[in-house]
Amino acid sequence: MAETNRTSSTTSSSKAGSDLVWQPEIDQIARRRGLAREMGGADRVQEQHERGNLTVRERIELLTDEGSFRERGVLSGAGYYDEAGELVGFHPSGTVTGTAKIGGRPVAVSGGDFTARPRSGSQAERSHGGKVRIHSGGDKSGHIESLAIEMKIPMIRLIDGFGADIRATAEMGRTYLPELYWPQRWCKLMAEVPVVSAALGSVAGLPAAEVPASHFSVMVRGTSQVFAGGPPLVERSMGEKLTKEELGGYEVHARSSGVVDNDAADEADAISQIQQFLSYLPTNVHQLPPVIDCDDPVDRQDDRLASVVPKHRNRGYNVRRMLEMVVDLGSFFEIGRYFGRSQVTGFARIGGRPIGVLANDPMHYGGAMGAKEARKFEKFVDLCDVFHLPIVNFADQPGFLIGRPGEGAGTLRAGVKAAAAINDSQIPWATVVVRRLYGVAGGAHQDFSRFCFRFAWPSGEWGSLPIEGGVAAAYRREIEAAEDPIAHRTAIEDRLIALRDPFAAAEAFAVEDIVDPRETRPMLAEWLEMAYETELPSQVGLRVRYGMRP
Repeated sequence: MAETNRTSSTTSSSKAGSDLVWQPEIDQIARRRGLAREMGGADRVQEQHERGNLTVRERIELLTDEGSFRERGVLSGAGYYDEAGELVGFHPSGTVTGTAKIGGRPVAVSGGDFTARPRSGSQAERSHGGKVRIHSGGDKSGHIESLAIEMKIPMIRLIDGFGADIRATAEMGRTYLPELYWPQRWCKLMAEVPVVSAALGSVAGLPAAEVPASHFSVMVRGTSQVFAGGPPLVERSMGEKLTKEELGGYEVHARSSGVVDNDAADEADAISQIQQFLSYLPTNVHQLPPVIDCDDPVDRQDDRLASVVPKHRNRGYNVRRMLEMVVDLGSFFEIGRYFGRSQVTGFARIGGRPIGVLANDPMHYGGAMGAKEARKFEKFVDLCDVFHLPIVNFADQPGFLIGRPGEGAGTLRAGVKAAAAINDSQIPWATVVVRRLYGVAGGAHQDFSRFCFRFAWPSGEWGSLPIEGGVAAAYRREIEAAEDPIAHRTAIEDRLIALRDPFAAAEAFAVEDIVDPRETRPMLAEWLEMAYETELPSQVGLRVRYGMRP
């Protein structure tokens, strides 16, 4: 009986195969998919490569786990037809979207296809030899972003292209009133899931706005630029003739404006940075950061920490080298290195547990907080708070940047916002007082309305003002009236410097503990284990209060 059924089933299947009435349409699906994967055609693909850029499909392949990309909207684009209505050519839409996995975790991906940038109708018809079917291409970017929100998975934008094209106005025969529908969606995205944007070519208009509308952004040195309006528009409107690089290259946005967080040597480096960034974060705000296995012993004590801070208090030190002595080896991922350079921000791990790292770089302004540093600080604290990363602050803060550069840039307003970000945060927080904490900026090293773990190194010092500057201000008349003003000022400073001894503060419990710097890693690892226990998944859901504005 089993043999009969098997034979009957085979015969039935064979007969059905010859009568598949939808086979022509099924074949057309495969044909159209094949045409879409040719992108803008061989010539345009070659042009893309000659500019030193990958195609959108090569980028997605490099970014995602092998074979994991599932495209959505592959059939969207412009079909070209002969007089009989038969397809003679196909031009895909300029956006490739879909879902994939990175490191085994799901993500949503949107990529601009510069090879498929729009052509005018007459040019397109001549190149394809047929009539174009009128289409809009649909809002593929909006669709994939909505998918990321609903499925609660990270959103990655690989941006390469422009926004508005004046030719569209010519073809439409009228102008239109600009209306913004994306802010609501973008804000909701940033409140729910990690959002990453990579500028991988010349990016202008609305795509340029997507770059900072993210938790992390990166651009490629020399081959990508970002601007609200390109060089022709700037020259016509402002009378200023600039190259694309001068107007919106990495020196402008990753080093000066802060529009972009990081720059990359090439596209492979940019994509690697995206992968690293995501590896520290949960898939969405309703989960905890991913903990990984760690071969670096949590009780490791690096002897170099005992001498990393110079005895001479006016000398700097390599703060990044210091951080590497404490965190898991090779785990520090810096964000925004060249913007607001006296403030260091980045991710790391201790015992395999992700943390946000704050530190001051004394090699720039002595580590002082300027307006750029404050903006960088505020954004990073908000980022860690949204995704539940405990923060470790390695504090060496001499105060706000003073003088005309500090005052003219609005440092005080930016600094107050940075302090407010600390007090709005709910994440576990630890402070290591590495050296200086002075003034209002120095006081903004943790939230004092709740428990934050804190200890100091023996190099620590603190106060309302650095003694040298404070003496000059507070004792000005007395010093001026002295027979030897310089000697008198020095005597006052020497007397007050004796009060700077951190052990005097420890005796009064003004600082909780002073420790051997070599004990820092094991102490933080112990605290972090407890901190992660307080970040229970059930409580994480209750803690989600607000998102993060760009």
